Amino acid sequence: MQQELTIAILGGLGTMLGWGFADFAAKRTVDGVGSIASLVWGHIFGTIVLFSVILFYLFGLNTPLDVPQGLTSWLWLIFFGTLQTIVYWLFYSGLEKGKASLLAPIFSAYSGIVAVISLLVFSETIRSNGLLALATIFGGMLLLNIDVEALRAKRLSLTTIPGFKHVFAATLLAAIWLLGWDKFVKGMDWLSYTFFMYAFMTLSAVVIAKIQKADLRVFKKEVWYYLVLIGIGESLAYTALSIGFSASSFTSVVAVIAGASALPTIILARIFLKERITKLQLFASLVIIIGVIILAI
Repeated sequence: MQQELTIAILGGLGTMLGWGFADFAAKRTVDGVGSIASLVWGHIFGTIVLFSVILFYLFGLNTPLDVPQGLTSWLWLIFFGTLQTIVYWLFYSGLEKGKASLLAPIFSAYSGIVAVISLLVFSETIRSNGLLALATIFGGMLLLNIDVEALRAKRLSLTTIPGFKHVFAATLLAAIWLLGWDKFVKGMDWLSYTFFMYAFMTLSAVVIAKIQKADLRVFKKEVWYYLVLIGIGESLAYTALSIGFSASSFTSVVAVIAGASALPTIILARIFLKERITKLQLFASLVIIIGVIILAI
């Protein structure tokens, strides 16, 4: 069980770092080319990265991969890829309507939903100090995403916040996706399944862009660098997530740690963009770190 817990923690941390890295890079691309173009190109580069890893496994390490078998498996891969793209689209649509400082804490609740359902409905077993650690990490994550000044200034009920409906739907679908992907990839070849699911994510993102007639042109050279970084971060995140789900039974651990992706985003923004870290963000970051330490001991 300790080995499974270690895998779950590392899987969660890898996902957190990957998504946090991708979100940091997206900060530099969304304003320049828009959210849809960032989504499409980031996923295209992520697919290329994952395909390169597969080639290395096959020809560099001479390691065979288990390709999904049967129509049912392929239909599920298409489903998960498309569903996750819809989650991205709903979240970005919500952000375009409202303020990220008000909507981000709502979306971050998806990991808590996954943890509660996994523990209560699917009877996931975890030690008492593990429950304390998960609650600590989740609390720190919520604090990290909250903009107190924005909340004070708005004084709105949830349903009147612009973009709430889109983000709320994205939150529920993200929780459903994580719970479903955990069950689907359990015990499977994590690299093979991650690649094909992510490839279908990319394809569905292109379809959405075409339907919306989004402009996918990129004119600035430096934007391409950040789009590649998004792909690298995304490929790391989904690979780590699949490893954590495939090789361990601690769904809540993987999900809650992964949900704290704002932590590396804020740290990277402080280092490279010189953005100010508030006292609340610093406190929340320490709370998350303490939670991970409690979980590991």
